[in-house]
Amino acid sequence: MKRKIITTADGSKTIYLPELNEHYHSKHGAINEAYHVFIKHGLWFVNSNNVVKDISILEIGFGTGLNAFISLLEAERLKINIDYVGIEAFPVSLKEVLQLEYPLQLSVETKADDFKRLHQISWDKKHDVSVYMKLTKCQLDFLDISDLNKYHLIYFDAFGARVQPELWTESVFEIMHRALKKEGVLVTYSAKGSVRRALLKVGFTVERLPGPPGKREMLRAIKH
Repeated sequence: MKRKIITTADGSKTIYLPELNEHYHSKHGAINEAYHVFIKHGLWFVNSNNVVKDISILEIGFGTGLNAFISLLEAERLKINIDYVGIEAFPVSLKEVLQLEYPLQLSVETKADDFKRLHQISWDKKHDVSVYMKLTKCQLDFLDISDLNKYHLIYFDAFGARVQPELWTESVFEIMHRALKKEGVLVTYSAKGSVRRALLKVGFTVERLPGPPGKREMLRAIKH
């Protein structure tokens, strides 16, 4: 499938799929969205509310590696240990990823090799990618996730329901619910009513939060 590199509203880049009319990150700001949805309302929330210093994260849609890279930066800044698992059925090529220039966009050019390494390490094996972060990349379908009570936090960053409605269903969120530890948190950029209802149906407590630029709301779900 053809991919194009485009610049989003905050100056950062993302990948656009013309055939699907879908972006890997928000066209209103790739980096802004990542920080607002996954870091502010995900990682910071888990770290501050539960005082957890060893945080396990599952990302649904590893994609460009932006969320993983920012999490690495935050782990080093906050001095917390992150065990990160990224699920991706269709990996992005290193050539495409390097065109995104995320270390430059984030003003951390000295971390460029760390960003590159996220995409160079082998799949299905745990790697130390920094002093504070371990990364395992898994190339598999989201429906094949079988982890139980393993994660403190899930970044649910799949393509939107318009493009892949099957990823935003009760059956998928039941898998997410099982994968989370008690009091575990799932955050997503989506605020669709059908997504909220599916999360509630499988047992999550769900709250609507202010969304990133270009979106009125987002969702955070907690397993009690």
